Amino acid sequence: MSSIDTSLPEEITSVTESSDSERLSKDVIFELLKNRRRREVLQYLLEAEETVTLGELAEQIAAWENDTDVNALNSDQRKRVYVALYQTHLPKMDDAGIVEYDQDRGLITLADNADLLMMYLDTDTHRQDRWDRWYAALSVVGALVVGAALLGVPPLASVPLGAVSAVVVAAFLAVSIVHVVVNHRLQQVVDGKLSRIE
Repeated sequence: MSSIDTSLPEEITSVTESSDSERLSKDVIFELLKNRRRREVLQYLLEAEETVTLGELAEQIAAWENDTDVNALNSDQRKRVYVALYQTHLPKMDDAGIVEYDQDRGLITLADNADLLMMYLDTDTHRQDRWDRWYAALSVVGALVVGAALLGVPPLASVPLGAVSAVVVAAFLAVSIVHVVVNHRLQQVVDGKLSRIE
């Protein structure tokens, strides 16, 4: 007999009984994320961006855990991960609406609530805020243009210094406005996700 605990924590059980499947409590989110294999399931599904089989998922997670290639895994390494995913992790994630898990066919895909967990993961797939690069590049270009105008480098020698400075300031203003708009939209997305967390 297997000693794997297949019972659901009270927090997750309460989610499955709730009529509002779009909401999760922080307790459920952190319960799901505290296990490395469940985080690896999310990572693999994010990278795959499609429905995957339990076999390929188990093989990849076993390879990560054993720091080896999928082809170098032995049957015990595969089976240990496969059984844990099949009996425990995937049913818990399915009950919380994080994945859609067809246990009979062994198919897994991300579900609607997966985005609530992604906020807490540090993944390479998340877009990083790189506005500092835009501002740095604009500063360098602006300094070069103003410096060239001061030194009388053609064709900037014929343009008044005030006009050159005004263009540089306008460019900074335009980038700042775009930055504010983008941040506002991202904040609305985050607020929408946070409103689904109890």
